[in-house]
Amino acid sequence: MADGTCRIIPLGGLGEVGKNMTAFEVDGSVLVVDAGLAFPRDEHLGVDLVLPDFTYLRERKDKILAVVLTHGHEDHVGGLPYFLREVGAPLVLATRLTLGLVKSKLDEHGLGRTTNMQEADPDGDPVQLGPFRLEFVRMAHSIPDAVAVCLETAAGRIVVTGDYKIDHTPVDGLRTDVGRLAELGNRGVDLMLGDSTNAERPGVTGSERLVGEAFQQIIPARTGRVLVASFASNVHRMQQAIDVSVRAGRKVCVVGRSMRKNLNIARNLGYIDVPEEVLIRPVDLDDYRHDQVLILC
Repeated sequence: MADGTCRIIPLGGLGEVGKNMTAFEVDGSVLVVDAGLAFPRDEHLGVDLVLPDFTYLRERKDKILAVVLTHGHEDHVGGLPYFLREVGAPLVLATRLTLGLVKSKLDEHGLGRTTNMQEADPDGDPVQLGPFRLEFVRMAHSIPDAVAVCLETAAGRIVVTGDYKIDHTPVDGLRTDVGRLAELGNRGVDLMLGDSTNAERPGVTGSERLVGEAFQQIIPARTGRVLVASFASNVHRMQQAIDVSVRAGRKVCVVGRSMRKNLNIARNLGYIDVPEEVLIRPVDLDDYRHDQVLILC
């Protein structure tokens, strides 16, 4: 490959939803952005999950510098344990919550102690990895700590947006950093790779705060048990349901392995605030009247 050239190899997530993984190759060094999985469709009988094809990276495993993760959703990080076991990488780079979720996943696979993990800070200095200079830009999404990645290479400036939404009133107050994006635009972007699920649909996605307002209207008026079903990674939705439950005088019972695990990780890292006395175990549900309980599942 000629000097000053960047080869981009989409290994998953292009023209499909799931298993996001892209390799960038410059001067004999490879940087991997995301390592996701996809869930099987109805015709995939007996298949538990679908992974990207690692062959290209397996053949160049000695050239890999790092895996950079944009956020903690399964379609962007779920394939990481399988990739590390089959191919390996000297470094995993991600934001704080993403690292927390990934570390738990790697521990389950027996890879936590052998994986070198480093926190990416959107407010920090650029990170130099071989021929790649990385900058991180905060992006609002349905999970906290999502970032876009700007790759400075001899071939040009590449921006990988990751998943994002333009939410002007996010629950945690951390909006998509349009100022930084504009700054990158002024410097000149040679290539933007944008995640675009549902981009072809008209309209805009409402703020996550709208869900909290709906909770406030609905939950206090109910006289029975209230069940809130959510993706286990939607930390902001869990927080809003908990906040309304506290104001309504309801205890919160968290049901589901992933929901409990992610809630504990987010609490330990300071992304969720819930009073200890509000949480109850599933076995204790019958000790409370139906109008005293909210179930997160």
